[in-house]
Amino acid sequence: MSELKKHKHIVDQLKSQYFWDADISKLDDRAAKRLIIDRVFSLGSIQEINLILEHYGRKKVVDVLRNLNYIDPKTLNFAMRLFNLPKNAFTCHNRKQLNPQHWSS
Repeated sequence: MSELKKHKHIVDQLKSQYFWDADISKLDDRAAKRLIIDRVFSLGSIQEINLILEHYGRKKVVDVLRNLNYIDPKTLNFAMRLFNLPKNAFTCHNRKQLNPQHWSS
């Protein structure tokens, strides 16, 4: 199996709908790990999340999630519980605290 095919393998096991804005035939799991991890944690099933954890390893997944600029509140809460981390360990939470939204009338 060629190196490129080996690294595309994880994408072939995920729903193409997660990557509506990317050419999935050219998606490489090393170059696009941030996108893949973000989309699977936001949109995927528990089985797909476990697949991502197995493929990239817990440390890499945690590192990517902690450094994302935005994670929806439900996914953030899930990641906090799954990895036993406080909210302030995530860049998205700290950015939100630095830029508070004003009340709309």
